Amino acid sequence: MNEKIQYLKILSVAYYVVGALAGLFACFPIIHLVAGLGMLLAGTTGEFGEEGLPFLLGGGMFTLIAGTIIVLGWAYAIGLIVTGYFLGRHTHHLFCLVMGGIACLFMPFGTVLGVLTLVLLLSPDVKALFEAEEVV
Repeated sequence: MNEKIQYLKILSVAYYVVGALAGLFACFPIIHLVAGLGMLLAGTTGEFGEEGLPFLLGGGMFTLIAGTIIVLGWAYAIGLIVTGYFLGRHTHHLFCLVMGGIACLFMPFGTVLGVLTLVLLLSPDVKALFEAEEVV
């Protein structure tokens, strides 16, 4: 059982690291967000007259898509970091299982991390450890 607790601590640290990487990767579309905002600003100045409409449409799409990707990426990163916290505290077993499955989407690190998490959390003694910690 002591060995499984060590595995949970290692997984907890790994979730912090992968969560930080995911948060960093989610910042990449900021370039598109700034470009989209620039296009929106150029389209609204009236400098282009009737030809400003493509700037507005393109800028709106750039801004909307990049903003969505950034928000979803940061939410995913926060979820991974929270999972690392919960694994270290041995609480919220179901949340950790679900995030382990979702972590598999972030290839290659998240896939390895998610599979290891699912294998470890589905063992009966680790599940009993989580249940004992949540009762206390």
